[in-house]
Amino acid sequence: QVQLVESGGGLVQAGGSLRLSCAASGRTFSSYAMGWFHQAPGKEREFVAAISRTGGNTYYVDSVKGRLTISRDNAKNTVYLQMNSLKPEDTAVYYCAATRGWILTSATVYDYWGQGTQVTVSS
Repeated sequence: QVQLVESGGGLVQAGGSLRLSCAASGRTFSSYAMGWFHQAPGKEREFVAAISRTGGNTYYVDSVKGRLTISRDNAKNTVYLQMNSLKPEDTAVYYCAATRGWILTSATVYDYWGQGTQVTVSS
């Protein structure tokens, strides 16, 4: 069992930055690949970024490439999402998730989810 707790969301102006964190419980964090997803009101949950177990490989949806960076610290059981040059369309609830699977862009392979943190970008 893995419990995930996100933090770091908030209200920011367009062009600003936020850093989301996701702290995981347990001693098997490094055996999970991690992902970030977001869900805007009235829309489905969408893939944002993912990182492999060692952190050696990262994956992003095209709309965030060059602006968002996913990273992880296995010693701290934490995954991060650095968000720069934020746009109003980034406004959503952001969720982190953990998976033992391999197709990291699909929400269906993720076994554990956090409760989400709200990111609001004003224009």
